[in-house]
Amino acid sequence: MFKPIPLNLPPYPFKITLKDNGHYIFDEIRKKHLFLTPEEWVRQHFIKFLINQKKAPSTLIQIEGGLKLNQTSKRSDILIYNNSGEKMMLVECKAPHVNITQATFDQASRYNIIHKVKWLVVTNGLHHYFAKIDHQQNAFSFVEELPDFAEL
Repeated sequence: MFKPIPLNLPPYPFKITLKDNGHYIFDEIRKKHLFLTPEEWVRQHFIKFLINQKKAPSTLIQIEGGLKLNQTSKRSDILIYNNSGEKMMLVECKAPHVNITQATFDQASRYNIIHKVKWLVVTNGLHHYFAKIDHQQNAFSFVEELPDFAEL
C-alpha cells in the first residue's frame, strides 16, 4: 500500500478514498478514481501544478495518451496542447524513489519523435527537469523554471 509522501511541489487537497485493495485518488481530468501508486501521486501533483501555478487550462491536458512507436504501443504521462490544438509539452512522470537518469530522458525523447513538442519535462516529484526543444536546430536547452502556459 502506498503512503503519500511530500513532494517538491505545492500540496493540494486531493480526494483520496480507501477501498478493499488500497487507496484511490480522484483524477479531476479523467473524472474517475485511480489506484494510488507512487507514480500516480507525482502525476496528480504535477497536473495540479500545471493548472494552478502555470495556468494551463485543464481542457488542454491529456493524461496517459496512447502512441505507436516502432510498432509498439506506448503511453505518454501528460500531454499539453495549446489553444490551437497543437501539442506543446510532454511530461514524463516517475515515482519519487526512481532516480532520473539518461534512460528517463531517452524514453521521453523517443516519445517526442512522435509528438514533436516544444517542451519536454521529466519529474519524479522531487526533481524536475524542463527542456525547451528546438526542432529546427535539432537541439535542446534546459531552463530552471517552467514558464507560465501563456508564455510557452
